[in-house]
Amino acid sequence: MSTKKISILVITYNRPDDTLALLQNLQSLSYTQTLLAEIVLVNNHSTADYTSVENWLQTTQLPVKYIQAKENLGVTNGRNLGMQYVTGHYTVFLDDDAELEGTDALQKITEGFEGAQLLGRSVALLSFKVLYYSTKQLQLSAFPHKNWRKFVGAKRFATYYFAGGAHAVQTQLLKDIGGLPTQFFYGMEEYDISYRLIEKGYAIAYEAGVVMLHKESPLGRQPKAVQWQYMWLNKTTVAYTYLPWRYVVSTAACWSIQYLVKSGGNISGFFKGWKGIFQRLKGTQRKPMSKASLQYLKQCEARLWY
Repeated sequence: MSTKKISILVITYNRPDDTLALLQNLQSLSYTQTLLAEIVLVNNHSTADYTSVENWLQTTQLPVKYIQAKENLGVTNGRNLGMQYVTGHYTVFLDDDAELEGTDALQKITEGFEGAQLLGRSVALLSFKVLYYSTKQLQLSAFPHKNWRKFVGAKRFATYYFAGGAHAVQTQLLKDIGGLPTQFFYGMEEYDISYRLIEKGYAIAYEAGVVMLHKESPLGRQPKAVQWQYMWLNKTTVAYTYLPWRYVVSTAACWSIQYLVKSGGNISGFFKGWKGIFQRLKGTQRKPMSKASLQYLKQCEARLWY
């Protein structure tokens, strides 16, 4: 068995019952004494009462570091805060409304990294299989490839992005590339991180052997208009930073149409979104990916147009 330790990082916001259930689930895992470095739990300035969680933390033998943010930092900066407290060789990121399936999840995560090679590259990050907690059906919105029909039956494959709340990464590699993008409050940080790791010569892997059970309804949670605007802005920023110009233009245009549809024709938000894009890109440095990285994306059959 590997001697490399795992840190688990959870950002929680106004879901104390789900958070407590997740902590109890993690306590049931095997090999916590040998493989678990710590659980870093960041309360992202919740307004809900977390007394039940805090009381439970007084009774557990698990190594939990409980951090209370002074303001809502969003997903990416909340995780950046948590990353300051991790010590494990690998860091697992989980949503606070999730549980891991099977008591051997920690062992499977370490095995997923050890000596793994995909497309001639070492694996930097594992994206887990995500099932709906209530039905055990695959959550396609968390499947890390847009051509899911081709890859859905695979146990493992090289890909180009990952499920943000259900993955593990080599901790030092994430720190070496600068952590999560600080300007992203919500959405699309997975692409930014993936492209930076790919540019460093590593692969992103889907690992079906590690399963996260997500308590989101199979009907899904429809993002609000402002969240669609964040995703439009951030996906365009990623394309501008790393991809050839044709993908920058197509991404910005296609996502602007997506925003109009999803927002119910919010014209003021549409123009506000374009204004935000031009302002963001003025202060963003282009770092086009190398030919080797673009070849990796081609081999993965990445969808780059939007």
